[in-house]
Amino acid sequence: MGLSCLASVLPKDTLTAPSPEIEFDNLEKFVLEPAAQGVTVKCRVTRDQRGMDKSLYPLYYLHLDNEQKTFLLAGRKRKKSATSNYLISIDATDLSRGGENFVGKLRSNLMGTKFTVFDNNVNPDRALPDMSNARQELAAIVYETNVLGMKGPRRMMVIIPGMDKDNERVPLRPRNDCDGLLIRHQNRRMENLIELHNKTPVWNEDSASHVLNFNGRVTQASIKNFQIVHNKDLDYIVMQFGRIADDIFTLDYKYPLCAVQAFAIALSSFDGKIACE
Repeated sequence: MGLSCLASVLPKDTLTAPSPEIEFDNLEKFVLEPAAQGVTVKCRVTRDQRGMDKSLYPLYYLHLDNEQKTFLLAGRKRKKSATSNYLISIDATDLSRGGENFVGKLRSNLMGTKFTVFDNNVNPDRALPDMSNARQELAAIVYETNVLGMKGPRRMMVIIPGMDKDNERVPLRPRNDCDGLLIRHQNRRMENLIELHNKTPVWNEDSASHVLNFNGRVTQASIKNFQIVHNKDLDYIVMQFGRIADDIFTLDYKYPLCAVQAFAIALSSFDGKIACE
């Protein structure tokens, strides 16, 4: 496998164990709450590209990787948007912005290299004066541009709001873009922010490719395969994502991420980032 098969996979050390028993009464609450500490939430992402329209605007589904294949989220790129814009819903049949099943959205910059994830509350322009119903920013994703066209593993950074002493997300409700995650991070205003990044794959001489150890959860080499870590503990995999079939991927996430954050990070990796390849 050469460089075209970036982020290849090491041999299976542990075969694909199903997700631990995860139960919830309220789907919307579950997908927006951070994973319980000590639990890896194991999921699958499937991509539906069937039909004329879906080849350009595929549907993406997130299910728990359990026997019941419990549905969690669906996502789809909005048409006629100036920038890439994905709606995320807790109903696989209702992907409308105004629907009551809308739980979040992913929006990119013009270059398609920076993304912001929002929850389902209202635009700050229409929010109450105290901002209590204004939308929260849940994550920002930054892909390092390969200006020189150099081939190699992608580099990405993920910025999320910090956690409080009760292990709950600190709400971030910016009044405008100048107060959002991307600008705060750019200006190194890191209070109540957590910076994560993808784990650098290791060059493997035997396979002549870059490899990551997914512990058997990923079986096909792909440039889209990645693991997200924090600098302080490179062995604590906050999230991993990788291909197991043409249109099927595993997505596993842990505290402090929630399902909407993890799914949105995965959706950003599907987006056509010409500037990053």
